[in-house]
Amino acid sequence: MQRIASVIRLREEKREEYLRLHADPWPEVMATLTRVGVRNYSIFLHGDLLFSYLEFHGESWAQAQAEIARDPHTQQWWTLTDPCQTPVANALDGEWWSAMRPVFLLE
Repeated sequence: MQRIASVIRLREEKREEYLRLHADPWPEVMATLTRVGVRNYSIFLHGDLLFSYLEFHGESWAQAQAEIARDPHTQQWWTLTDPCQTPVANALDGEWWSAMRPVFLLE
């Protein structure tokens, strides 16, 4: 199992829309995430920062991400959610959600 955490900024003018969308996520999008091995997936909000945490149960996170990106329902979902977000200031070139480095774990 691989733990994956990432961060992105929420556009203030899109805050309510983003919260509304995530209050009732599309079952097809959730099914795709589950199918590729995503478990225990959460998104937290602090100020204008969205923090995402998930556990990936699979061989290749890169391949799983590619499969997620090919899903037409997820593509449609992203047309609604992406305008609500903006990368953090120190995001790498081309990076949307910025990966976070683990620094502590208690199991």
